[in-house]
Amino acid sequence: MQWKKVTLVGVGLLGGSLGIALRERRLAHAVVGFVRRAASIAECRQAGAVDEVTLDLAEAVSGADLVVLCTPLAQMPGLVTQMLPVLRRGAVVTDVGSVKAVVVRELEPLVARAGAHFVGSHPMAGSERTGVSSARGDLFHNAVCVVTSTPRTAPGARLKVKRLWRSVGGRVLELDAPAHDALVSRSSHLPHFVAAALAAHVLEPRATRELALLCAGGFRDTTRIASSSVEMWRDIALANRRNLSRELGALAKELLAVKAKLERGDAKGVERFLATARERRDAWAAQATAFSTE
Repeated sequence: MQWKKVTLVGVGLLGGSLGIALRERRLAHAVVGFVRRAASIAECRQAGAVDEVTLDLAEAVSGADLVVLCTPLAQMPGLVTQMLPVLRRGAVVTDVGSVKAVVVRELEPLVARAGAHFVGSHPMAGSERTGVSSARGDLFHNAVCVVTSTPRTAPGARLKVKRLWRSVGGRVLELDAPAHDALVSRSSHLPHFVAAALAAHVLEPRATRELALLCAGGFRDTTRIASSSVEMWRDIALANRRNLSRELGALAKELLAVKAKLERGDAKGVERFLATARERRDAWAAQATAFSTE
């Protein structure tokens, strides 16, 4: 399908990559971006992410048949409230947020006021880099894109959002919002906070210069995502705090169990811990590779 006008509310890594993909594949007559800073206008054009870009939200949204919210979670309700007077009746609104229950609960009834349809979605794609200058058209290739419909979701709107992510190379997985949030708290949010904690602990200000010099590839790989957007991850953590707190507690118990094995000098216990981790990680990696080549 081809959209007439797609509006990207926020044109950073995800919004910019979606815009590039839509334009490269000619999936929309016009891709319009809404940005907050004047400097972003030139950046969006240089990246090829949009056909038009504006600082005026009403201008960006007016007449759009698809609106994609690509901002930090906390900004979404306010922006949707602002766009309601110009939101086209029958339009589809979706998002790229990493937490779904609170977003769906707040935005679905808001969007319905305008006679439009909200369908939550979450493409499992991105990196620690931010900004439209890091955007690329193949970001969603083979990425799992979760679609979270509800009993109130119009079937046509749900189908359009699924087609959107498939059209840019994604693989759609349908989940209800609470199930999504519970799963990503473990698969995505927990690893981020582990990386952040590791970076903060190892590189604390009192660390010697020699310690920093001894942080090599393993440290770099493990902490890469700690360089991500602070604002975005603050919102994610708070929006999914119950699930994330539970997973942090479970991991803390795992680490304490390993600590106890080390203190006892339990060589077999440490070996079992490392072997189990390697086996599970290798099995996941093989499955992920097979998935990406299907």
